[in-house]
This record gives sequence, C-alpha cells and structure tokens, in this order.
Amino acid sequence: MRKVYFVGIGGIGMSALAQMLKDRGDEVSGSDREASPVTDMLEAKGIKVLIGQKAENVPKDANVVIYSDAVPPENPERAEALNLAIPQLSYFAMLGEISAGMRTIAVAGTHGKTTTTGMLAKILKDSGGNPTAVIGSIVKDFESNYVSPSKVLGTNDVFVVEACEYRDHVLELMPEILVITNIEWDHTDYFASLADVQKTFRTAIEKVPEHGAIVTDSMHPNIAPLLENVRARVIDYTSEPRFAPMLPGEFNEMNARAAAAAARAVAPRLTDTTIAAALGDFHGTWRRFEYKGTTKNGAEVYDDYAHHPTAIKETLRALRAKAKGPSGAEAGRIFIAFHPHLYSRTRDLLDGFARAFTDADEVLIAPIYAAREVDDGSVSNAILAKHISENGVSVRAATFEEIERILNSEPTSGDVIMTMGAGDIYKVADTLVGH
Repeated sequence: MRKVYFVGIGGIGMSALAQMLKDRGDEVSGSDREASPVTDMLEAKGIKVLIGQKAENVPKDANVVIYSDAVPPENPERAEALNLAIPQLSYFAMLGEISAGMRTIAVAGTHGKTTTTGMLAKILKDSGGNPTAVIGSIVKDFESNYVSPSKVLGTNDVFVVEACEYRDHVLELMPEILVITNIEWDHTDYFASLADVQKTFRTAIEKVPEHGAIVTDSMHPNIAPLLENVRARVIDYTSEPRFAPMLPGEFNEMNARAAAAAARAVAPRLTDTTIAAALGDFHGTWRRFEYKGTTKNGAEVYDDYAHHPTAIKETLRALRAKAKGPSGAEAGRIFIAFHPHLYSRTRDLLDGFARAFTDADEVLIAPIYAAREVDDGSVSNAILAKHISENGVSVRAATFEEIERILNSEPTSGDVIMTMGAGDIYKVADTLVGH
C-alpha cells in the first residue's frame, strides 16, 4: 500500500484518479483551494481533503505526490514535496502509468469527450461489462466521475479514460482504442494554430497499435488528413445508427454514435437494442446541459460547460429547439450568462465567440476567468460584448453580482436561463434556484 497525496484533489480528473487509487488499496489524501461538490463527494467516500494549501499538509512519509496542471512548482505543497525528496507525478503522467498496464480506451477531441466517455462507460456497464472509468465530470448515472469495477465480477482490464490534447497530455496515454470526437483549434495558449493541434493528434493516432482501433469521423476535414499512416483499423462512428439519447441536440447524437462505435470495438457482439437502451437511459453529467430548477419568477435554469465558440453555438441551438417544445410554438426569451475562460482563448477565437450567441435573446458576459493567465489588457468582457452586439444580439458586460440581480429580476415564467462557461458561473445558477 502506498501513501499518495494529491495537490489540487478537487479537480475533476484528479478526484477521479484519487478514487481509483483508493479503490486499489492506496492511502489517499489531498488538498484544494476551496470546498466544492467534488471535495464533498471525496469526503463522503472516506478520502481526507484539506482546504487550503500549506507545506505542513504534505505527509512526510508520502510515497508520491500527484499534482494537477493548475499547480505550479512553486506551490508550497509541491515545494515541500521537493524538500522532502518525495517523488512527484503529474495527473496525466500517473494516468499514463495506469493505462500502460490496462486495455485502455482513450476518448479525446475538442468537443463532447466528457459526455462520450460517460456514455461509453454506461454502455459497457449496462451490457454486463466491468470497466474502470475516469470521466471529466460527475455522471448522474454513477453519481461520480469514477466508475469502479465490480469486485464480484472479478478483475477486468478495460480502462475508459477521458484524454486531453492540452500540452500533449493525450500522448502520455497508451490506448488500444483511441476515440476522437472532432478536432478544432483550441487551447490557444499552447497551440499556435489548428495545424499544431493536428500534429498532436497525428502523433496520438500513429501510436495506436496494429491490433487496436481509431474511432472517429473519418471524413471530417480536420481529421481525414491525419489517418494516412495509421497501423490500427479506422472505425467511422458516423456509420452507427442515429440512437436517441435523453440529452438534447444533434451534437449529443454524434457523441452517442462515437460511444456506440467504441463500445462495439471492445465488445463486438453488442446489439443495437442493448446500446439504445443504455443511451436512452443516460442522464448526463454535471454541467452538460444540466437542468437546475426554476427562479422565484418561474424562469427555467440550465447550466452548461461550453466555453468554445462551436460548443456554445451548438448548445444554444439545442436550447432554442428545446425551449420551443414539440409543437414548435414560440418560446419565451433565452438569457445566457457566459463566463469566458482564459484571455488567450477569448482573444484568439474572438470572431467565433462574436457569432456564437445568435440563438440567445439576452447575453450577459462576466469578467474573463483568468485561470493560469495574466491579463495583458488585450481583451475583456466589454470587448467581447461589443463584438457580440455587432451581430445583432442584445448583450451586456456585467459583474457576477450584476448578473445575479438581472437574472433574478428580468426573466419571468416562460423564459429560459442558461449559465455557461468553464469557470465558476455555475454558482450563479445554484443561487438563482436557491441551492
């Protein structure tokens, strides 16, 4: 048994990995900057979480310290681990070690990978499989972002994991099956262009062994050129039937087809009926088109993680269709509270963001979530709002406090609110519905 300490244990991937290592018999603890639904979940599962990051938190007898991308070397806990000569591994390096010893299915892509990973895990689980899964959000069907293999069924070496191209992390995994939902330019602080993103995916594709498989849209213009030198067979997920998942939107239909194709690559005897039943009962994940409740004035509230122009546009298209209802009758107004994520992404994809909100009636833009970046003054929520307004959308730049006040007063019964973005805008949704 190892003693493992996590710096940033409340991160969605880190928390799943912490549960997995505890499940394997390691003694696991960790810290995060603040409490959250994820840290509450970990505590409920018997994992000690310290709020606040201090050097004295690090167990002197820890065998390894695992840290997230968001934690720099000068973090006091990482510095203390160095001082104590405790080995340190990044989250993705640890995942790479695990994937090398298992039959790994890695789900990557610019959009949809979290939902696709959750759908895939559910198909395999519901069909009698026994996978381990690490997912980039809390899946409602599992009430966790980690799927534990059943000890009753015995050992199973199938490992389903959500992969990420940022900083080439996908290359640290050793997948037998690589799922690529789609490819666009993103993570602009690391990738200078779409070509740079494609270079990383090309390397990932060419690493898949001859006995493995690439599950993707083989005709996608950003993917097709990358498939020239593959050793593995290529499975085009668009040849799958159009299953009808519970989740709205054409993009979720595509996620379902990708999950179905990946599941068949693992278990070829799966039938359409079995897959359709699993997908038809998949309730989604935290912060993916998640229904939160109603405001005191009767407006419905949703929350979504979308933070790239394409994801925003497709999510709002689905929200507009859902708001109209099956009869097609005109709906009330759609209010969007968007929290831009990163100065670099907002600046580099500004034209795309400006065109992404045309299905909304009222848009509120919160101050940009800096995360790992420093504001260089080149972009702001006011600048983004100005560009959105040039496309005929009613938009305001506002603070979180102003957004809460507006959404508590202006939307009424029949209207729909969606909080949106990769930051902590979801807290506004929680406040609106009284959580």
